[in-house]
Amino acid sequence: MSKPFFKNLKISSISNYTLLIILSFVLLIGCNNSKSVDDKTNTSIETIEAQKEAIKNTLNSMWLAIENEDIEGYASYIHPDFSQFGEYDSIIKLGKETEVKGIREWIKNASNIHTEMIDPIVSINGNVAWITYYWSDHGISDGEAFASKGKSTRIFVKENNTWLCIHGHYTLLP
Repeated sequence: MSKPFFKNLKISSISNYTLLIILSFVLLIGCNNSKSVDDKTNTSIETIEAQKEAIKNTLNSMWLAIENEDIEGYASYIHPDFSQFGEYDSIIKLGKETEVKGIREWIKNASNIHTEMIDPIVSINGNVAWITYYWSDHGISDGEAFASKGKSTRIFVKENNTWLCIHGHYTLLP
């Protein structure tokens, strides 16, 4: 039977026991100084939380652009390969141009639009993120007041350090 490694050490000025205590202490200090990281992306937890807030802020900025009738501002958040399943759509709508045209037509006949995000949950995997949330909105469309609420999932991709919405799926709630 072989002897434990530390019993074979020949150190004249320190006992093996003292050496073990010092090594344990050094390892403990080294472990306590490490930052929390996400294993897949090697990104700090603080950075991940900041990115989650950036995605929520991007969605709020998209809605603010609609409220301000700023179609170019809205379009700047939409990915060229955008797709969506809208509340009333029977088929998928494809392309940034289709989305921007639909929003442009809607805001021509609408005013006082406001949307609120409720209970958002953001997940990030590399340069792809998705946010699920409930919404509540109101305004005037075609001269009549409207209000709706629903649930949604949006998918974002990060390109050139900017989060762009590439997909939206919206469901009205009663």
